[in-house]
Formats: sequence, structure tokens, C-alpha cells
Amino acid sequence: MAGPSRRELLTTFLGASAALVACRKPSARPVGELLAPDFARAHRLIKDDAPFPREGVREERTRVAVVGGGPAGLSAAWRLRRGGLDRSEDVRVLELEATAGGTSRSGESPVTRYPWGAHYVPVPAPEARALIALLDELGVVEGRAPDGSPTIAEGVLCRAPEERLYYRGLWYEGLYLHAGASREDLAQLRRFRDEIGKWARFRDASGRRAFVAPLSAAAATRDAPALAALDALSMGAWMDARGLTSPRLRWLVDYGCRDDYGLSLADASAWAGIFYFAARLGEGGRSAPLMTWPEGNGRLVRHLATVAGERLRTGWLVRSVVARGEREVVVEGWDAAGAPVRLIAERAIVATPRFVARHLVPALRELSLGPAAAADESLAFDYGAWVVANAHLRDRPGARGCPFAWDNVLYESPSLGYVVATHQSGRDHGSTVWTWYYALTDPGREAREKLLSATREQWADVALADLGRAHAELSGMVERVDVFRWGHAMSRPRVGQRAALARRAPATPMGPIHFAHTDLSGLALFEEAHDHGVRAAEEALAAVGLVTPSVR
Repeated sequence: MAGPSRRELLTTFLGASAALVACRKPSARPVGELLAPDFARAHRLIKDDAPFPREGVREERTRVAVVGGGPAGLSAAWRLRRGGLDRSEDVRVLELEATAGGTSRSGESPVTRYPWGAHYVPVPAPEARALIALLDELGVVEGRAPDGSPTIAEGVLCRAPEERLYYRGLWYEGLYLHAGASREDLAQLRRFRDEIGKWARFRDASGRRAFVAPLSAAAATRDAPALAALDALSMGAWMDARGLTSPRLRWLVDYGCRDDYGLSLADASAWAGIFYFAARLGEGGRSAPLMTWPEGNGRLVRHLATVAGERLRTGWLVRSVVARGEREVVVEGWDAAGAPVRLIAERAIVATPRFVARHLVPALRELSLGPAAAADESLAFDYGAWVVANAHLRDRPGARGCPFAWDNVLYESPSLGYVVATHQSGRDHGSTVWTWYYALTDPGREAREKLLSATREQWADVALADLGRAHAELSGMVERVDVFRWGHAMSRPRVGQRAALARRAPATPMGPIHFAHTDLSGLALFEEAHDHGVRAAEEALAAVGLVTPSVR
């Protein structure tokens, strides 16, 4: 059976108008590689079709076993080492993939490093004490304000121009389309900003902000009726109720929801939509600058992996994490060589996505039994799919209007545009790597099916057709296009997610088993991963008798 035609493919992912334009031009077929998490090994775990042997099992001991080597697991290892578990045998970090880092991992070419996922972190609020400590360790904190806010080294702050927007043949600075905006458009933009400012200034009875990362420092939705109300309706409905109908404004907010959450205005909760804007505003109402590196958040996880050192074991397939009483955990699985291993620890930190953790921890799986619990679990942990393509260019096309920025977005495209890996290093000419992002906003299973329906060549074609609308001469400059498919990229904050998470209380330890992951916050942000990793590590440290002052 023949697959979809090129026009059908481009129509599906870019829309009919883009397909018509792209089909008039020859299709370049650059070489490249298709990357993805190790689906085969992950499905081996999920399908439960590999019984663990009873004999010939190597047994090892450690004090704390960390299952999962993404940002949360690596952050847990970082805190454990700072807390006194500094011998290599004290901690084991077991990661399924050959490379640690999760969706913050990165790649490298002779030209530059580049991201494969998360690519920036706003300068943290004073509440993010643990993250500030990590940045201080990285040597990028140059001072502190009286409220604890860090002063970040200039070379880490996103270099100007930071963002630009392509619309009908021209590039414009920023992500709001001011060109041609009517008085009503601009009035609605001011009203929207006023609303966001009010929420940024909101405090609960304890003086906690409503919107701040990490969420452990924020007002709990269940304790503030106004926040609970935001969780109960979509961002689109919230804007409708306030007469915020300007297409330009709605595009901007929809872009924000797709950018951080992989959701449209119709599906993201109003709480999440407001968080995207309000959490970045400081006390003075100014938006926090962004920190980035050529490889994006790969710089952060690379440092954390270096700190973990030989404690980090990649290529491990963990089969189960089972408590044996209140003081011992048995972790069973296969090492990178395929040998069965039984790891006995005093505590375990499960730092995997929730859908994986359910398969690892029998006690956790039992909490999802029954229709009501299953529905809550599905709402609390709904996963989005993403495609990331890295286009390697021997040279750069010209730009009409605003010059190249770090983040380059196409107004009339369903993609999220691209970031330029060499921008931060000040290399504005010659060879570079562009990282193109596309979020599939469909329901979870449907999104994953669409993700897997296209080959590497087809996704590369979609990416180049999309970029070609703004850069007509691009095809002759592309040397290769590598594609990464993320099937379960992150938990998405749909309407009602905050309430479902509160009912599940997913960060609560189960005896000697602790949990750490962005899923527990419902926001796939590095700040949340780091905070949960540090929290779980401090719980484990206290349980093994190493009580140290909290860094949170």
C-alpha cells in the first residue's frame, strides 16, 4: 500500500497553503539520522515479557539507588553527593538510555554543540535556592541581590536579538506581531498584560506567589479558590470571558502553550497558560532574562552527569523496584551487558516518568486500579509528542527585516520555529546548526501515531519545507538533517490537571521508595526536575541518618 504523497504529508503537518507553496519547489533529500528513545527496551519493560531469572543473578549493595538518569535523577545524585554520600559505591544512578539527560540531552558536530530538546531556563527567582546553588557551582552566578535573586554572567544570558517573528515576507523583532496591529489589538494586549501582572503579584495567606518555579515554593491550587478556578477552564475560555479576541494576541498565547506544554489554547488549562507568562515576571514586573548555551539545557545535565561520575550507569533496564520492609529496597534488572543484577539499597529514588514508574513499582501500580483512579491518573499524566530536527548548514540564507535571532518563529506555521545553536557564541556568519521544533498537540495516542507515521526523510522534508517559506535559498545550504522523535516528551497541563495531581499526591514516598520527576509537578521544566530531585535526595539522606541543611 502506497504511503502519503508529499503534498498530503505537508498538508497534514504544515497545512494546505504551505503544501501548495512547497510542492512548487524541488525537494532536497539531505542525509541524516533518525534518533529516538530506546523504544524496544522500553516496550520490553512495559509489556512485561522478560521474566527476571531466579539463578545466576549478580547481587550488589548501595545506600541509595536512583532509577532514571534524566535531569531529576541526576539532580538527586548531585544532592546526595553534596549531602555526604560521596563514595562512588554509596549511590547508583541507573539509566535505560546509552546517554543520560532525558529531554535535555544534546548533540555535537565539528561546528557546534546543539540541543535535542529543552534549550533554555529563565534566570531563577529567589525561591529557587537549589537551582541557584547549582548555577553557582557552574560559575555563572556573579552576585546576589538583597532578596536572593542571582546576578548571572553576561555570557550565559541569551544574546540579543533574542526573538523574531516571520510574517508575509518580513522578519519582525519580538514575538508579538506589532506590524499592522489595530488600536483594538494593542488595547487587548495591554489588558492581557495587566491581567498577567495581577496574577504575578498574587499572594496567598502565607505570602507565597501563585506563579513561581519551582512549584514547591508556590501557593497550592487547592488552598486558593481563585487558582482552582483557573485549573477548571481552558486558556481559550479564560480569554473569551475577558473579550480577548484579537487574533494576534491569541496567536501569541497559543504559541506559548504549544511552546512549553505541547497544547493548544483549547486544551491547556488557564492556570498553565497564565503560568507561562506570570512565572517569568519578577517583583518589578520585568520579565526574567533567559539563560542558554549552544547545546541548551544539555550544558546543565552534562555538568550533573560529570558530578555523578562513575555512579552513573547507562544502558540499564530496571525491571522492578520493590520495598522490603521500611529500610530496604530491592532493584532488579539487567546491566548494559545484559547480565541480570539485583541491587539492594537502603533507599531508592524513582526518577522516571509516571507511566514508567507504574511498571517499576507494584505498590504504585495498585493506586491506579479502578475507573476513578485510572481517570485521575490519565488526566494528571497526559503525555505529548514532539519532533526535533537539527539542520546542519554550510552557510546561511539572507534575512529580510530583523536580522537573525536566537529564536526564530514563523507566524503562519504550526511549528515552533527554530533556534540557532551558534547564536550564543557570537558566530553570525558561516556554518551553523538550526534546531527546529514541532509539537503534536493531538490527544496522546493519536499524537504518537502521527509522530511515528513519518520517516526520518519525511520529517526532514517537513522541516525544510517549513523553513523554506522564510528562507527560499535554504535547500542549497543544508548538508544533513537529523531527526529526534519524542513519543512521551512531557506531561501536559490540561484542564483539571492541578486538581488531579493534588488528589494523587504523586511525590509522597512509599516507605523507602521516593519519587522525583517533572511529572510530579505537571510541568516539564528543568526547575521542577531539579527541585524534585533535590527534595527526594534530602528525604533519602534524612532516612539514612545524614541530616544536612536543606538547599531548597
